[in-house]
Amino acid sequence: MIYMLEDDGNIRSFVLYALNNTGLTAVGFEKPSEFWQAVKKERPSLLLLDIMLPEEDGLSVLKKIRSGAELSDLPVILLTAKGTEYDKVIGLDSGADDYIAKPFGTMELISRVKALLRRAGGKEENEFSVGGLYVNPSRHIVKANGKDVQLTYKEFELLCYLLENTGTVLTRDKILSRIWGYDFDGESRTVDVHIRTLRAKLGDCGSIIETVRGIGYKAVGEF
Repeated sequence: MIYMLEDDGNIRSFVLYALNNTGLTAVGFEKPSEFWQAVKKERPSLLLLDIMLPEEDGLSVLKKIRSGAELSDLPVILLTAKGTEYDKVIGLDSGADDYIAKPFGTMELISRVKALLRRAGGKEENEFSVGGLYVNPSRHIVKANGKDVQLTYKEFELLCYLLENTGTVLTRDKILSRIWGYDFDGESRTVDVHIRTLRAKLGDCGSIIETVRGIGYKAVGEF
């Protein structure tokens, strides 16, 4: 089930129609209060979230999602008229897994939704433990020095991808292709933003992620 929180009725109806006619199931809400009530009854598999909303803005909604235990790993795509690079960075830094500026193409939106849903499916059963970092992909557990770490879905996928390829340098383009699953218009800054927030959340354990100047990133350490 996909939830869409968008106060513009025309956009909401159009997107819901497109999603429901491509084999997906989606419902929409005009106000955050309606969304929160729906979440109590059924957890969605993905949220399409506008920023400029009545009652409270979308970034506030996103902050609550990321700070709570039940929805912290919910995949979230921001759909907003704020399309500058600064706005995108703010959205990604706030915990969004993807950012789509209005106006947007229907096929692109559906492609991004499906890519994120696909990556939100099964995880490999491997466990990773290096230094004070422990990651269990199948159970979506991340611990740094014994303390639970709450990551966004994209941050979690990025961390697992790095750990799966420990010692191997991964270019920004390769990371974009694997984690985002589509042509992201060469916006390699997206990778840098997620690496920065990932390191910050991991604290001292973030040192396992090394920057390879001019190329990309790699995970280091012995498991």
